[in-house]
Amino acid sequence: MYEDDRRGRWEQLTEVPLALASVAFLIAYAVRVLATGLSGVGQDLTLAVMLGAWTLFVVDYAVRWRLGGQGLRFVRANWLDALVVLLPLLRPLRIVRLYEAVQRRHGQPRLSLYARVITYAGVSAVLLGFAGALAVYQRERGAPGTSMHTFGDAVWWTCATLTTVGYGDVVPVTFWGRLIAVGMMAGGLALLGAVTGSFSSWLIQVFSREDDERPPGS
Repeated sequence: MYEDDRRGRWEQLTEVPLALASVAFLIAYAVRVLATGLSGVGQDLTLAVMLGAWTLFVVDYAVRWRLGGQGLRFVRANWLDALVVLLPLLRPLRIVRLYEAVQRRHGQPRLSLYARVITYAGVSAVLLGFAGALAVYQRERGAPGTSMHTFGDAVWWTCATLTTVGYGDVVPVTFWGRLIAVGMMAGGLALLGAVTGSFSSWLIQVFSREDDERPPGS
């Protein structure tokens, strides 16, 4: 119980700083990918910001692992956090937890379950789409036979992939680009399933409530 309290205090203390580090990491990566003709100093600065943010992620994971007192069970129970450490570009997805932390801190009422799921899925889709577009554009631009010549092409491809439409007019041709595409497809299916499932459950709840309130024989 004491270790759970210490871990809770640590997470509450680091929630906002880590969220800011996530934003800084994503901005630095975006500048590194999109800023053409970036000077050597600019490249070093963006790399320093990314490495600094990643170091904070590793330290946070190590501290929570130590405070958890679960050994390898902590890794299995927090596999997403381990994945974020290995792929820090996914860390901004945890920004959606900042809303919960702020609401709890101010004692304000939270959104309903269905609204929270839909809101978080929407925010996650935007963050995942932007990060995925940056990553695939970095790998695809200039590759032989590529159809992804601009960042706009990468954004268009990301939208088509996340929504499972897949027009096929813009496709990755490199190994790493296709590997990113697999992750984007899996993420799109998961987010789409969360939104449609929550919306369907909400509709069923609304219709069931209307049936219960309807007078007998009507």
